[in-house]
Amino acid sequence: MTDDFGATATTLTTADGLSLEAQWALPAGPRNRIVIAHPHPQYGGNMHSLVVSTLFTHLVGSGCAVLRFNFRGVGGSEGEHDFGEGEQLDVWAAVEAMAAAGSEQCPLVLAGWSFGADMALTCDAPELAGWFLVAPPLRVVNADRFKAAADPRPKWLAVPERDQFNPPDQAQATTADWANAEIHPVGGADHFLVGRTDRLNTLIDGFLADL
Repeated sequence: MTDDFGATATTLTTADGLSLEAQWALPAGPRNRIVIAHPHPQYGGNMHSLVVSTLFTHLVGSGCAVLRFNFRGVGGSEGEHDFGEGEQLDVWAAVEAMAAAGSEQCPLVLAGWSFGADMALTCDAPELAGWFLVAPPLRVVNADRFKAAADPRPKWLAVPERDQFNPPDQAQATTADWANAEIHPVGGADHFLVGRTDRLNTLIDGFLADL
């Protein structure tokens, strides 16, 4: 089924055989391709959460190909929450699906909010052009799982000024030795970014332009 902004339902299959509920928009000749991972399932996170929906709608409206999905155990996705372990396979499945759906000449970016941002950092698929990470806690899994940290491809971290879990100064210290990582504070925002999501649209536009 297609919704008002041209997105359609689809299904992803993980390496361990689970079927995941997903939605994507695949315009002809997209400017970029973006996969977006949602916040923590145990706190109500799903592919329709605020930041995910804001970025999805904005990017589709900008002519990008965009994919969002529900982690295992969320909504119509099979399986159950796996505390950041199996969810790494979910991210890979989404990236592989988007990689197969478009041209290699069109940059592919992996984005995520909160738990989804940390899960995005565990994926270093060769097809990726970079990572856009919103309010990453940087502690969902052990730091050695963050394969993107040492990767030379660009990483922008949009960190809310008043983030309750990982404010900009703490994020800066954590990522000080990461390769090609930039902290972009989001003024006036806390971890949930209510009333500040427009600033994320501007930031991701800048990130995509840099690519």
